[in-house]
Amino acid sequence: MSHRIALVGGTGPEGRGLATRFAMAGHHVTIGSRGAERGTEVAAELAQSLKTTAPGATTIEGTDNATAVADADLVVVVVPYAAHQPTLEGLRDALAGKIVVDAVVPVYFERGPRPVEVEAGSATEEAAQLLPDSRVIGAFHNLSAEELLEPDVSLDADVLITGRDAEAKQLVTALANEIAGVQAIDAGPLRYSRFVEDITILLIGINGRYKTHSGIKITGINPGAPE
Repeated sequence: MSHRIALVGGTGPEGRGLATRFAMAGHHVTIGSRGAERGTEVAAELAQSLKTTAPGATTIEGTDNATAVADADLVVVVVPYAAHQPTLEGLRDALAGKIVVDAVVPVYFERGPRPVEVEAGSATEEAAQLLPDSRVIGAFHNLSAEELLEPDVSLDADVLITGRDAEAKQLVTALANEIAGVQAIDAGPLRYSRFVEDITILLIGINGRYKTHSGIKITGINPGAPE
């Protein structure tokens, strides 16, 4: 099933990486930014790159965040945590009724990555509070942006998905499984999102020390049949 996917704050590494993989899977992708010019610029760069590295990919477009989400049926939020609350508050009405995937990690850097204490418990839970009329899911936190941006690379990683909306979670699961090498795992309700986000911070530290792009794998389960 093809989707119209908007990436809010999608001009950063994670947004560009996810845009690349979603376009390779045949989805209509729009990169959003605070200003339409920046969104358009990044989208054009990715589209040009995909012409040679993944000629079967769909076209990637770019614009401002509000315009990007207007026609989308699925929205992925990848803004820095400092912009999380104001961005979602500004888009609240536009996001009503839509599936919103929050991939934001509350982190700051001071001699390495450090967690930001979030009153709601996690960025994803905060998104659910800020967007009461949206179908909020947590996913895509633990994937390496560098590897996502390499179309020929098969990721050896799992995507941990949190949320209480079973239908939305199933849709996001299918989307994650379209990324080569990725396995989607139902990680439970939204309240478990804080653990997923914390793992991301741990991985950032590990990657810095080992100069690599590590991910996370869950073993010993059948991901297609959670109890």
